[in-house]
Amino acid sequence: MATPKITEEMALRYHEDPRPGKIEVVPTKPYQSQRDLSLAYSPGVAYPCLEIDKNPEDVYRYTNKGNLVAVISNGTAVLGLGDIGPLAAKPVMEGKALLFKIFAGIDAFDIEINETDPDKFIQIVKALETTFGGVNLEDIKSPQCFKIEQGLKEISNIPVMHDDQHGTAIISSAGLVNALEIQGKKIEDIRLVVNGAGAAAISCTRLYMRLGVRKENIVMCDSKGVIRADNPNLSEVKKEFATTRDIRTLAEAVKDADVFLGLSVADVLTPEMLRSMAPKPIVFALANPNPEIKYEEAMASRDDIIVATGRSDYPNQINNVIGFPYIFRGALDVNATAINEEMKVAAVYAIAKLAKEPVPSVVDEAYGTDDLHFGRDYILPKALDPRLLTTVAPAVARAAMESGVARKNITDWNEYDLRLRAIMGDDGMLIRRVYDIARRNQRTILFSEADNDNVITAAHTLFHDGILHPVLLGNEECINRRAENLGISLEGIRIINPRSSEEAERRERFAHLFADKKARQGVTFQSALEKMFSRTYFGMMMLETGEVDAMIDSVFSAANKSARIARDVIGLKEGYNHFATLHILNTRRGTYYLADTAINPISTSESIVDIVRLANEAVSRLEEKPVSALLSYSNFGSNKGETEPDRAAEAIKILHRDYPEIAVDGEMQPNYALDTALRDRLYPFNTIKGQEVNTLIFPTLSAANISYRMMLGMGVGSVIGPIQIGLNKPVHFISATASPREIMNLAAIACL
Repeated sequence: MATPKITEEMALRYHEDPRPGKIEVVPTKPYQSQRDLSLAYSPGVAYPCLEIDKNPEDVYRYTNKGNLVAVISNGTAVLGLGDIGPLAAKPVMEGKALLFKIFAGIDAFDIEINETDPDKFIQIVKALETTFGGVNLEDIKSPQCFKIEQGLKEISNIPVMHDDQHGTAIISSAGLVNALEIQGKKIEDIRLVVNGAGAAAISCTRLYMRLGVRKENIVMCDSKGVIRADNPNLSEVKKEFATTRDIRTLAEAVKDADVFLGLSVADVLTPEMLRSMAPKPIVFALANPNPEIKYEEAMASRDDIIVATGRSDYPNQINNVIGFPYIFRGALDVNATAINEEMKVAAVYAIAKLAKEPVPSVVDEAYGTDDLHFGRDYILPKALDPRLLTTVAPAVARAAMESGVARKNITDWNEYDLRLRAIMGDDGMLIRRVYDIARRNQRTILFSEADNDNVITAAHTLFHDGILHPVLLGNEECINRRAENLGISLEGIRIINPRSSEEAERRERFAHLFADKKARQGVTFQSALEKMFSRTYFGMMMLETGEVDAMIDSVFSAANKSARIARDVIGLKEGYNHFATLHILNTRRGTYYLADTAINPISTSESIVDIVRLANEAVSRLEEKPVSALLSYSNFGSNKGETEPDRAAEAIKILHRDYPEIAVDGEMQPNYALDTALRDRLYPFNTIKGQEVNTLIFPTLSAANISYRMMLGMGVGSVIGPIQIGLNKPVHFISATASPREIMNLAAIACL
């Protein structure tokens, strides 16, 4: 997957607008009334305080400590920037906090400490222990990082992990386990060369030894060459891995070696060195952004090699995000007192095992392939694999319980799995997957109302992020003037003016095609030609003829003629008599799919059947299992003889008879749809018993539209849509007031 070009201006604007920084604090309890505030603070807050005073473990019952991680650094070894200090390190720590939240639902605060003395640093972090459930140490230079982590582990009663060390160690260990299996080698027999002697290199080597690599088979190199036992100036850490072999250079070290691990600098490994390695070698060249040897050169050096890098644009990426969010998730969920070796090893084998499982289509799509499978180009799960959360976290939690560091036991693993799956639906994970799929597909998307500032901004961002190829319809001079006022360059983006003389031939061609298609409906060539001056007709004909892959048509309302034009020009999918729209609502509770939110004012039983079928298809396409409920003010016939409930009841009969594979029932009130236990207790005959509803089918356009707009206005969640479902080709309608981000989200969806 090609990495989008990031400019300084883009990065600074991202961090500054619409508000500075990347994280915020969001209340989790009601706060609207005086009663709420009295419960949240004085006098109600005294009661949990007293309970915690009596039993300190109750802090996990009454506060967020059990889901709160501190991301702590002194800024002495920041990414590739070096010792830039704690203040300049803050954007990185905020970013790490964001990753905790979006991948594992963990709240995280970044804490930048202006202290380089290890002993003082340890005391400061120890003093913060009462606030947090775990500590993620980040970007602290070696060798101080070893002393800091070890010192904190000895005195802390919460899990502490230096991710720069152990994250890389865990992920690369999982890759090593699988690579050795593919190459047919035993870990206790391999000869290992490690180039680099920093925190990550030391931690990786120690974990490899725990997995079975023999110390006498390890050679470690630093910037001066092989670390030798006869060197009197070695640090205590380097002495641990000093060799007695009579070799001095990296070239000598790698001769006949089975595995090379690089955590050093670019271009220190040559093809000649690789050819001197043992048969079926494994090369982990993890220097970033440029590895110890270019991937292409390594693969060309011999045909029996397995290569991994730290880069996302090559196979076998060693990426810490595969591990740390889920390791902390498992540790927090059992109130662990530490992240110990048993938990790290459990994470290694869980990650390694997942790479052998069949890859879900959503992962294939995200990475632009249909053949990901266990082998030399796929030794690790991809970072966007949604199964990592439900695979790694339980393995870590079990290991914590079995090794005696868990203060809370998980007894119902099925319930725990459901809880983790609910996290997977939150916080935009779905739209992240969609963007990655869009970036790989590289579709051409037409924007019909391009003389709109938000459309221009969205198209510019989508183009420069490498997500899709936008085409703008409208007056070129007007669009460029607006772009200039916005400080945006549209260089490289196609602009087409349907009314210009340059488009005369295309207007005539479209008119002939449309007139031929609609000849039996009274459409003449002349009337068709007049329609082609309209951006909506012209754009839809570009879509119909395959000149673009999808279309975003702005300024839509229920009464707007764009929907009628789309049905006229594009036509309905075979087997359907209606089309509809779907909104995706991301909430703290999970992701919900709402239909129909923009097309059908009053639903008939026949249109409801089509909407359910279309929604079922769309949700499945997004790699979710759809479970649908037909909403009403009535429950399962409690208001017989009334039009709206009767229509829903008739639709359910048809669906259960003709489409029994679809999980759907109703009619039912929203609270019964969303509360599985309540629904199953009062209506045990329902056909979706025990299943969580995620797809809500509304009885009228008004009900659907009002509901999602109300929820959005109240800050219940974020929304994506309206996504058109049911036309032959993807044309989507969006409000003239839609923000650039809303337009971008819909355009990315259109790429599917």
